[in-house]
Amino acid sequence: MAFDVDGVLTDGSITYTDKGDEIKSFNAQDGSAIKRLIASGIEVALITGRQSPMVERRARELGIRHLHAGAADKLDALNKLLDKLDLDAVACAYVGDDLPDLPVLEAVGLAVSVPNGQPEVRQAAHHVTERPGGNGAASDVCRLILSVREHPPPGEPNRRQI
Repeated sequence: MAFDVDGVLTDGSITYTDKGDEIKSFNAQDGSAIKRLIASGIEVALITGRQSPMVERRARELGIRHLHAGAADKLDALNKLLDKLDLDAVACAYVGDDLPDLPVLEAVGLAVSVPNGQPEVRQAAHHVTERPGGNGAASDVCRLILSVREHPPPGEPNRRQI
């Protein structure tokens, strides 16, 4: 499970203080849900085009081991991660909101957008969350993943066995 950051884990706003420090706000429900995903054995990654000490801190707080910050090519970052984890892209889900996310969304098995995402991104997505980025969208996706894992559709194997 991989997430973009700005516009997905945040509302997309970038605020600067008078001293030039950057401020980001993260949703507590998203953090709790991501921790549940990790506790269930699902690898979680953040792939973001920006470098930010706040994102590094948030990843540490949540126990996210795979942070790809400053990723000019997000698909390349995903492919390096998949090689490291010995996974296929179809076994991965990704949540994005902006045009740099499109190549990743087109490569993964479950492409998710937020309702405040760019129109092209929403159109490319298999699923659009009900809540916007920074306001519980990641929590919605985590619940969806865990629900399918616990209660697979009829005829599908239990995801805990996979």
